[in-house]
Amino acid sequence: MATCPACSAEVGPDDLICYTCGSNLPKTRRSDSDTDLPITVAQKAVVRPKQPNGGISSTVLRITFPAGNVEVPAGTSVLLGRDPAESLVAAAFEGCENVSRRHALVTVDDAGRATIRDENSTNGTFVNADRLLPGLDVRIVDGDLIRLAADVTGKVALPRHEPDPAALS
Repeated sequence: MATCPACSAEVGPDDLICYTCGSNLPKTRRSDSDTDLPITVAQKAVVRPKQPNGGISSTVLRITFPAGNVEVPAGTSVLLGRDPAESLVAAAFEGCENVSRRHALVTVDDAGRATIRDENSTNGTFVNADRLLPGLDVRIVDGDLIRLAADVTGKVALPRHEPDPAALS
C-alpha cells in the first residue's frame, strides 16, 4: 500500500487521486503484464450515498472511456475534463487536447436518474451523435454513447433497479 504525498493517507496502487484529501497522485509505471488491464477511474464521494431504505438509490452510473471507467454514485456529480484542480477524473482525459478543462458535468440524482450538461466546452459534448446545447441538462440512459469533442467516446451503463415490493407498503 502506498501513501498520499499530501496527507499521508493510505492509497491504492492504481488510485489516481487521494480519496481522503483529493490530491492528485503521481503516476506509477505499470508493468508490461498489466497493459491489457483496464484502468478504473472512480469518483468516490466523501459522503457515501444512503442505502435504498434511506431514500437514496444505490444505483451507480458507469461511463466506459478508452482510458478507464468513470463511476458516479446516486446523489453525486462528477465533472469530466482535463483540469485536475476541477475534475477528480482528469487523468482519464490526459493527452486528449480536444477535451476542455471543464468539459461536461454528469449528475445522478437520488432516484438514480442521470443527466449530462455541456459546460461551455470548446469542441462540444454529444449524446448519441446529437450535440448538446451548453448549460442544458440532458437525460442519459443505459446504452447511450457520450462523446467529448471529436474523439473521446464512452458508453453509459446505468442499471435499472426495480423497486423493492416490501418498501412500497
